[in-house]
Amino acid sequence: GLYRSSGVYCTQCEADGFRRITYFLDRPDVMSVYTVRLEAVKAEAPVLLANGNLVASGELPGGERHFAVWHDPHPKPAYLFAIVGGRLDHIRQPYVTAEGRKVELAVYVEPGKAGRAGWALDSLVRCMRWDERVFGRNYDLDVFNVVAVSDFNMGAMENKGLNIFNDKYVLADPLTASDGDYISIEAIIAHEYFHNWTGNRITCRDWFQLCLKEGLTVFRDQEFSSDERSRPVKRISDVRTLRSTQFSEDAGPLAHPVRPRAYKEINNFYTPTVYEKGAEVIRMLKVLTGDDAFARGMDLYFERCDGTAATIEEFLDCFIETSGQDLTHFARWYEQAGTPTVVASGHYDAAAGSYTLELAQSTPPTPGQEEKAPVVIPVALGLVGKTGDLPLNSISPALKAGGVVVLDQPSLNLTFTGLSEAPTPSLLRGFSAPVRLELDLGDAELLRLFTADSDSFNRWQAFQTVATRALVRAGKSGNLSELAEKARELAAALADFLAGPAMADPAFAAQVLRLPSAADIAREIGKDVDPDAVFAAHRALSRAIGAALAEPLSALQAQLRQHGPYSPAAGPAGQRALRNEALGLLALALPVEASALAQARYAEADNLTDRLAALAAMTLIPGEAREALIGRFAELYADEPLVLDKWLMAQALIPEAGTLDRVKALMASPAFSLGNPNRVRALIGGFSANLTQFNRADGAGYGFIAGIVTELDRANPQVASRLLGAFKTWRMLEPGRRDLARSALRMVAATPGLSRDVSDIAARSLA
Repeated sequence: GLYRSSGVYCTQCEADGFRRITYFLDRPDVMSVYTVRLEAVKAEAPVLLANGNLVASGELPGGERHFAVWHDPHPKPAYLFAIVGGRLDHIRQPYVTAEGRKVELAVYVEPGKAGRAGWALDSLVRCMRWDERVFGRNYDLDVFNVVAVSDFNMGAMENKGLNIFNDKYVLADPLTASDGDYISIEAIIAHEYFHNWTGNRITCRDWFQLCLKEGLTVFRDQEFSSDERSRPVKRISDVRTLRSTQFSEDAGPLAHPVRPRAYKEINNFYTPTVYEKGAEVIRMLKVLTGDDAFARGMDLYFERCDGTAATIEEFLDCFIETSGQDLTHFARWYEQAGTPTVVASGHYDAAAGSYTLELAQSTPPTPGQEEKAPVVIPVALGLVGKTGDLPLNSISPALKAGGVVVLDQPSLNLTFTGLSEAPTPSLLRGFSAPVRLELDLGDAELLRLFTADSDSFNRWQAFQTVATRALVRAGKSGNLSELAEKARELAAALADFLAGPAMADPAFAAQVLRLPSAADIAREIGKDVDPDAVFAAHRALSRAIGAALAEPLSALQAQLRQHGPYSPAAGPAGQRALRNEALGLLALALPVEASALAQARYAEADNLTDRLAALAAMTLIPGEAREALIGRFAELYADEPLVLDKWLMAQALIPEAGTLDRVKALMASPAFSLGNPNRVRALIGGFSANLTQFNRADGAGYGFIAGIVTELDRANPQVASRLLGAFKTWRMLEPGRRDLARSALRMVAATPGLSRDVSDIAARSLA
C-alpha cells in the first residue's frame, strides 16, 4: 500500500496493495487508465511523482502547498499504480528512442546521494538501446523515472514509468559499491525496465500466471547481462544461483511448479522456482525452437497480446505457430514440480567407428505430486576427441539442428557414426536444461573435457564435477585422507589452465578457481547430511589446492595488480575477480603470508571490491589482525549503511563457534536495525546461510533464527517469511539436527497471531 519512510511517501502495490489505498477490483486482469492528482506541503514533499506523463503542476493558493497531475494513457492493472512524494535529489538525461520519441530519463535518490546515481542511469540507457535492438521494443511515455529509497521490502518494482528501487540496487561509486554491486545494478535496472513490455503492456490474467512476466523478464535481463559482459561467466553465475536456491527448493517441502495451482499467501509466491526456473523454461523454448522461430514467436506475442492480461497458453501458442512444433508436452515444465535427473551412459565400438549414447530421465516425487510424466529436455551436446570436437553424424530423429537431442520419453538411445577415436560426450552444453546430470565418465575423462571442450560452461562443469565427487565422498565418510591425491590432480589441471588460457577471460578463470561451496556439496549428498563433515572436507580440499598452487596464486597478486582509476567494466572487474579468488585460496593454505597480502591490499585499495576481498580473506584467518581490520572497516564506513551491510554479512558467515555470539552483539550495535530489511538480510540472512553455525549441533542456530522470525513477523511478515525459508532443507540433515530443526519450526508454527506469510511457510515446511 501507501507508506512513509525517512520522510518519503512511497507505494508498493504488487501483488494486492492497492486495495489498502482504496476500494478497487484489485486483480491483474482489471486494467484501467489512471489520472492522478497529488497535493502536498511543498517544503515536505517538493517532488511529486506518479505513473505516466506530467500534464500539470503548480502552487496552490497560499503558497505553502503545491500539486502535480500525472496521466498514464496505457491501461494497467492496479498492482502497477505508484506515487512518490518527498525531498529527493535527481539526475536527468534526454533519450531518443529508435522510433524517434523524445524521453526524459531521471533517477531520484535521497538528498546527498545524487553523485552515486550515474551508473544506474547509464545502465538504463544501455538496456533501453539493447531492447530496441534485440527485441524491437521501444519505450512508450515521455518520461521514465527511477526512485531509490532505503526502506523497501522488495528489491525493485516495475510500476509503469515510475520504477521504485531499494537504493542498494541504484547507488554506486568505487568506494561504496563492489564490482558485484555494479553488475547487480546493471541487471536489476534492466529487469525492471524490460517489464515495460513483459509485465506492463502485457500483464498476467491472474497471479497463477506470474511466471509469464517474471520468468520471461529474468530471461531477458540474463541475455542483456550476457551481451554486456562475459556470456560464459553470466551463465555459470546464473546456474550457481539456480542450483543453490531453486534446486534446493525443488528438493524440499516448499517445492511447487513454475505455475502453481494454489497458494495461501501471494507474498510467498515470488520464489526462485517462479523466477529462475521460469527463466530456464524460456531458455529451453529458445533452444528447442531455434533462434529465428523464437524471435518471430516473441514478435507475435508482443503483437497479439499487447494491452491484454495473458496466460501461459497464449504465450506458447505464438511459438507453436512460428516453429510448427507441438509444445503440448513441453508445457509440463509449467505444471510439474521437482528437478529432473538425466542419466547418461555411452559405448564406443572401435570396429564400427560408432558411439551409442543412452539417456534416461526421471523426476522425484514432490509434495502433492507423487507421479511424474516425462518432460521435454533439450540436451545440447558435442563429442570431444583428443584435439577438440568431433563431427555429429546420426540418423536419429531425436538429433536436431545445432547438436540438440530432444529427450521427451523416459529413455532414448542414439548412435553416432564415422568416429575414428573414442569420444567423450559433452552433455547439456550451456546448461541447456535445468536438470541434474549423472554421467558414467571417469575423472580423467572429465579433466579431458576441462582442457579440450569447446563449450565454456561444460569446461567449468567438468572441473566442478571432479571436485564435487571427491567432496561428496569425503563429506559422507568423514575420511579426509583420500582428498590429498584428488587435490594433486585438480591442482595440476588448474596449474596448466592458469599458465595457458586463463588470462583470455579472467572472470571465467575466477569461476573455475572457485570450488563448489560446502552448501553445494550438502545439497548433492541430499540425505543425512553432517554439515561439520561437509565443511571439513571442503576446507581440506581448498587448503590442499591452495598450497599446491601457492606459487602461481601468489604470482597473480602482482600480475593482476591494477594501475589507473577504477572501472566497473567487464575487463578490469574480471581481473579483480581472479586476483581476489586466488587470495581466498592463499588465506586457507598460507595464512601468515596471505594475512600480509590482505592487509596490504586493504591499505592500497582505491575501491570497495578490493577492500571487501581483503576483509573476506581475513575472516578466514582468526586472530588480532582480523579483528583490527574488522574494526578499521567499520570506522571507515560508519556513515555508509549499504557498505556496513557487507561488513555485517562477512562476520555472520565466519565458520566459527563464536559467530552466533558475534551476531547477537552486532544486533545491539548502531550498525543494525531490525526495522530495516537490508540490515536484516545482511546480518540475520547471512547467518542463516552459514552452513556450520546455522546448523550447530546444539540447535542454537535454529532457535536463534526461529526467535528472530517470530519477533520480526509482527512488523514485517514478508521479510520474516523469507528468513524462515532457511529451514527449507531441514529434512536432508542427519537425524539429530533434523529433530532440532523440526522443533524450531514447530515453535514458530505454534506462535499465536502469526501472519499468513509466516504461517504458510511454517505449515508447508512441516507438512
